[in-house]
Amino acid sequence: MNVKGNLRADLQQRIDTLRAERGENVQLSEVTEVVEALLGTMDGDITAQELQLYGELNELATYIQRAKLEIAELSPHEIRTDHIPSATDELDAIVGATEVATSNILDAVETIETALDGMEGEAADRMRDQVTRIYEACNFQDVTGQRIGKVVKTLKYIEIKIDAMISVFGDMGEAEKAPADPSHKTWKDVVSRVDDDQTLEGPASNDDAIRQEDIDALFD
Repeated sequence: MNVKGNLRADLQQRIDTLRAERGENVQLSEVTEVVEALLGTMDGDITAQELQLYGELNELATYIQRAKLEIAELSPHEIRTDHIPSATDELDAIVGATEVATSNILDAVETIETALDGMEGEAADRMRDQVTRIYEACNFQDVTGQRIGKVVKTLKYIEIKIDAMISVFGDMGEAEKAPADPSHKTWKDVVSRVDDDQTLEGPASNDDAIRQEDIDALFD
């Protein structure tokens, strides 16, 4: 067996051993360690074939490390623990608000409909037609709730994938401490950017909203 074949067999043996110990939950950092350990065995006179293999293995190790740094810049832990839960809470609040608004609209329409029972004439007929249109339009709440439900499911799917990614890459604490490229926009930069002449803040959630009694207390 030639040198390249020996190295390939050695690499395969190391990976098989790692898989036997870890099962399918092998972290990329461990793969990097295997590659670096294999590179450390290549000493003495190196042939052109060995040099090519050395370059390929070194490129693989560098690629893994670069990918780990780039993913760390995305702050996957924050996406999973902060951004996704916050987004789902906001969507749940939207569903709740539309349900309340729709209920109030239907109550008001029922009151109008009751008042129309004793009325006759063209005007009353036109009002009944408009009441029917309002009832039909209120179906938007069901459609909106279904679509938002699909978005929430998608967010939960993304959360599962992020968990799997974190499991593969392992502890990214050191990568998160590494100096980032100042010209590279991170997840935080994209999420928190607000134009000087605009605001992206919508209505506050019930937990974050300022209570009316707190405002009144300022004038006591």
